[in-house]
Amino acid sequence: MNLKKISLFIALLLIADQALKIWIKTHMHLDEAIIVFPDWFQLRFIENNGAAFGMQIVTSGAFDWGKLLLGIFRIGMVGILGWWIYDLSCKRQNTPKGVIIGLTLILAGALGNILDSAFYGLIFSESTPYSVAEFGGSYAGFMMGKVVDMFYFPLFQWESVPHFLRFLVDSNNYFFGAIFNLADAYISVAVVYLLLFQYRFFCK
Repeated sequence: MNLKKISLFIALLLIADQALKIWIKTHMHLDEAIIVFPDWFQLRFIENNGAAFGMQIVTSGAFDWGKLLLGIFRIGMVGILGWWIYDLSCKRQNTPKGVIIGLTLILAGALGNILDSAFYGLIFSESTPYSVAEFGGSYAGFMMGKVVDMFYFPLFQWESVPHFLRFLVDSNNYFFGAIFNLADAYISVAVVYLLLFQYRFFCK
């Protein structure tokens, strides 16, 4: 894949991710759910601070240094990944196309969540659903915005969950209770794909 195709692919992935997030933010209240398929698939609007393991290092003025450091780390990793994709696509012509696509998905996913943190606090107010009239009434500074999640799959309830497996269920004991977004899906699908089908490339 040449750089033009890679750039177009990243742009399309980001547009899809951001369009869905902005639609959710401007049409739904926090924790509101739209039932897509009864009993197993919902669009449920939540926001999270995006800090690793819920880390909240807050100083006066409610400035979250942990979130800022995480944001800087993510930007650095995106830069490294972008350079790697460039090197593989331009200087190593024998790189499998699947490797490039997988790494590009990871890059687009990381960028999608960085955009939430970087700009949503600046362009949206805290009330929901957000409306165009409220743009500019910012609730947080640069890199302090909240990440939007919406995909929820309450597949089945798992009663008496062992403590060490609690991370697999939500507060209502629904298996796979995590709520995620398109950017998260890009990353997860790419990692599984690379591990299953492109591992030989990384084991050279």
